[in-house]
Amino acid sequence: MNLGQNLTALAHKLETETYLINGYYKFIIRDPKVREIQALSYEDRIVQKAICDGFLAEYLEKRLIFDNAACRKNKGTDFARNRLKTFLKDYYKKYGTNGYVLKCDIKKYFDNIDHTILKTKLNTIEDNKIKKILYSIIDSYEKSANKGLPMGNQTSQWFALYYLDEVDRLIKEKLHIKYYSRYMDDMILIHHDKVYLKYCLTQIKYLLENSLNLSLNNKTKISHIHEGVEYLGFRFLFVKNGKLIIRLRQSSKQRIKNKYKKIIENKCISIKKKKQIIDSYEEYITRCKPKSRVIKLMKNEKIL
Repeated sequence: MNLGQNLTALAHKLETETYLINGYYKFIIRDPKVREIQALSYEDRIVQKAICDGFLAEYLEKRLIFDNAACRKNKGTDFARNRLKTFLKDYYKKYGTNGYVLKCDIKKYFDNIDHTILKTKLNTIEDNKIKKILYSIIDSYEKSANKGLPMGNQTSQWFALYYLDEVDRLIKEKLHIKYYSRYMDDMILIHHDKVYLKYCLTQIKYLLENSLNLSLNNKTKISHIHEGVEYLGFRFLFVKNGKLIIRLRQSSKQRIKNKYKKIIENKCISIKKKKQIIDSYEEYITRCKPKSRVIKLMKNEKIL
């Protein structure tokens, strides 16, 4: 009802640099694991969208490597999975299954992003008004002293993408890893020399700990390529004839089955809405190669 009036008032606060964040409300999600989400008021979300779509996306896009995925235009989970598929097929032509995969995962990434370091990385922004707003957004939330980004902010996604750009540069430009993909804090490196990947791991750890105030978690490991690669809910695996197959991880499969059952049993959801939700899951499942196995499994469970 008061949209025009509210937008005008908000624009005035931004122009006069009197805009202040209203604070956060918190809620818990439990899928795929328990997380606390911090959400902003509607007014603050409008500011976040305006600053991300109107400035931050374009500003950071020029500074990110090609294979840094997540929340960039045309670079979501499908892009990251397809890039990994291309990397694996190309790798197989050169080395077969004689090779190794380094998978890196950062310990509580969003909770441990250092405010001072992040601000330093954004200090090249020339527009002082925009920079002031971004700094105030960074300072509006702490998980611990001077650390942490709220999970529900649109700006947090972009900050998290850019915060590890130094690691991306190390891997691509100094370590010269050709087959590398990152989706937020999940990193995949493929190389034929295990000793060299161990060296890469020491360099990554050193940079994270000494420059970014971060550390790797216990999911970080080097494995043989014939064991398969788990990435973004799927498992990429070469079979004996060299064919690459893509399967849902067992945990992803079970989660989807549980969701299907809850949706079908929920009498508060309309049939039309149920169909929309189920169709979206079917679309997700069809990313598997071969496709038929998971669909058949669902049908056998009488979920579809």
